[in-house]
Amino acid sequence: MNLNLEELSLQKMKIAGEINFRHIAIEGVFRSRKTLLAHLLSQKIGGQLVLDQTGNPYLKEFYNEKEGAAFLAQLIFLANRYHQQSKLLQRDLFVDRVICDYLFEKDKIYAYQTLTDDELLVYERIYGILAERVPRPDLVIYLQISFKTLVRRIEKQGDALEKNISEKYLEDLVEAYDYFFFNYKSTPLLVIKADELDFSQEEQVWDIIEQIKQMTRGTLFYSPGGFKAK
Repeated sequence: MNLNLEELSLQKMKIAGEINFRHIAIEGVFRSRKTLLAHLLSQKIGGQLVLDQTGNPYLKEFYNEKEGAAFLAQLIFLANRYHQQSKLLQRDLFVDRVICDYLFEKDKIYAYQTLTDDELLVYERIYGILAERVPRPDLVIYLQISFKTLVRRIEKQGDALEKNISEKYLEDLVEAYDYFFFNYKSTPLLVIKADELDFSQEEQVWDIIEQIKQMTRGTLFYSPGGFKAK
C-alpha cells in the first residue's frame, strides 16, 4: 500500500515537471472558484500565487448605484491590478512559475458593463498606457459557468452585496465573459466547463493538470469526460 502511494506521488511530480508554462492566469466570473483552483495548482505543480486585490472603497457605492461610483471603483481596480502585475516583471529569478487568479485584460470586461461612453473614453486612455507595461501570461485558463450556476452559488454562498446585484447585470456579465474568451487569441487558452466541477475531488484537479500538460497553442475546450482542440 505504501509503495502504491509513493508511486502515485512520483507520478504527480513527473506531471508537474512536464508543464512548460511559467505564467498561468485563471479567469472566470466571480463565484467561478478560480481562486480555489489557483491555490490548488500552486500546491500541486508549484508556483508563486498572485491573487486579485478585491478590496475597493467604492464597491459598496457601486452596488448601491451611486452616480460616478462605477468609474471610481473601476479605476481603483485597474490601478491595483497594474501595480501588482508590474511587480511581476521584477520577480525573483528563483521563482519558477507564477499562478495568478486573474487576467489583467479582464478589467475591460467590467468597464464595458458599467461605465458610460464618456467614462470609457477616459478609461481606455489610461488602460492603454498601463496595459503595455504588464507581463502577459503564457497560458490562460477560463472557468466557464452558466448564468444559472452563478445565481445558485450567490444564493448559497454570496455576501450581502452580491445578493443585491440584479439578475440582468449577472446575465450580461456571464455573456460578456463568454464573448471575450470566445474571441481571445493572445495566448494559449484552456476553456473548462466548470458548472459541475468539484475541486474537493483530487482526481478532478489532476485531470485539469493533465489538460494543462497537453496544451501547446490555440484553444482547448475541456469538460468532464472529454476535451477537444480548436
